[in-house]
Amino acid sequence: MAIEYFNLLAAEEGWGDLSVDPTMPSYLWNDGGSLADAPVDMEKTFKGNMRVCRQVDSDFNLNGLRCAPGFSVPRHHHNLDELIIVLGGEFHVAWGKDGEEGSKTIGAGEFWISRAGTPYIMTAGPEGVTYLETWPSPMSELSTSWHDEGWAHR
Repeated sequence: MAIEYFNLLAAEEGWGDLSVDPTMPSYLWNDGGSLADAPVDMEKTFKGNMRVCRQVDSDFNLNGLRCAPGFSVPRHHHNLDELIIVLGGEFHVAWGKDGEEGSKTIGAGEFWISRAGTPYIMTAGPEGVTYLETWPSPMSELSTSWHDEGWAHR
């Protein structure tokens, strides 16, 4: 096939639960240690709350994601700038160490850029949210440092 087509806002085809391995060296706890050693439960936090589109090729430094209504992606920051484009629903974003720097609701057709090193938490609106995230460098260079807010704890 010369082109591939899919609709990120359409039915469930191509979507699966986000499975994240806390032992990945690119996932760090906020003290610099491994996320696997943190007092949080990755599976309990994300399972059923966050889905990834398997049709989006990660070679493009792009993820298609969905969050359940009201789900908060735990506070985190990246070592690279990140661009997030909301396709459907909305996110409420609070940034800074404890959200003290600012907050904004981002709706369908809007985007924001999270600068490297800026911690933020994203909470899906009442109908959930579908979005794309991308970085200016290959995902193999991306690391994520997770903070305590928003997790199910062990």
